[in-house]
Amino acid sequence: MRTFGVEEEFMFVDSATLHPLPVSTQVQSLLRSRSSTAAPAPTPPTAHVDHAPFVHSEFLASQIEHSSPVFDRLDQAEASLLGFRSRLAEAATALNSVAVGVGAPFQTDGWPEVTISARYRRVEEEFRGLIPDHLINGLHLHVGIPSQEAGVEALNRLRVWLPVLLAMSSNSPFWNGRDTGFSSWRSIHARRWSTGGCPPYFADVADYHRRTQRLVGVAGTFDLHTIWWGARLAEKYPTVEVRVCDAQLDTPSTLLLAALTRALVSTALIAAERGRCPVFLEPELLDASLWHAAREGVQARLINPLSGELAPARAVVRALVTSVTDALEESGDAEQVSHLLDRFWRLGTGADRQRYALSSGGTDSLGTLLRTTLNACD
Repeated sequence: MRTFGVEEEFMFVDSATLHPLPVSTQVQSLLRSRSSTAAPAPTPPTAHVDHAPFVHSEFLASQIEHSSPVFDRLDQAEASLLGFRSRLAEAATALNSVAVGVGAPFQTDGWPEVTISARYRRVEEEFRGLIPDHLINGLHLHVGIPSQEAGVEALNRLRVWLPVLLAMSSNSPFWNGRDTGFSSWRSIHARRWSTGGCPPYFADVADYHRRTQRLVGVAGTFDLHTIWWGARLAEKYPTVEVRVCDAQLDTPSTLLLAALTRALVSTALIAAERGRCPVFLEPELLDASLWHAAREGVQARLINPLSGELAPARAVVRALVTSVTDALEESGDAEQVSHLLDRFWRLGTGADRQRYALSSGGTDSLGTLLRTTLNACD
């Protein structure tokens, strides 16, 4: 069974206006102080761990990132993620703000406040006029791999499914208080950075390292961490890191994407071991598929990587799940994924839910959705 980890980015917003608030430093201080005074953790430990070591500043002063412990099972992830989200909600409320799991905030205004650090100042210098539009939050999913060679084999096989994961995770329909017409406006912003989109096909791990190293120093890519493909080999960990997803409203949505991503990596590694060639999709079609998924979410049609043709979104998601069924069974995730998929089709994507809330009750209703779903478990 492959291990996995979850990185979730959140944004703090004003409860009334839904504008971003630069309170990340204060929230982290509250989380650390409350962790230091917490009672000993009862069983299961993942539900009440000291989350402070797993919390980090992000690019903007209105953002925070939670990098989870390493998990073997979905129930471990569920307990840990819910535990952190509950504490995050409490800390944000204490500062008269709301922590939200969205790919982009409903409102934006001017040049955002960047977190004070040498690295983030360098990003600001390199990417210049793109910074005001970089109020975006992602969900990054790590899956353990036996070697970097195996990781490149996995990347070569899962890359064609990244648009489907994006469509399912789409959770950023608004910008500057208006509907963009896209389900994932975050991913459209991300395409403007020099290394966005799906990773290319690599001949082997040496090819991967040669080509990534050549990007350093070009077009704002000042180190390997600033290569922002939708999937890559992690620099710090022995994992494949899938970065294509928007941040999610609630934990069940994150769990579904985590389970499918782990199954995709597991399936890819087995296929490589058995000498099966990766599914081929022309680069231009794969790139257009990512843009198409960002616009449509799961409300229309998506490119089915197995046929290269547009098909109803439900059928394409079904094709993804079918392709990883053996891996889901092996990890014990099949039944829970089935329940999570039923929930997904019942509620829709985060973008669908945000749009419904705004249309039914305006910004008050949208704010209620964002506030109440952060630590919702169903």
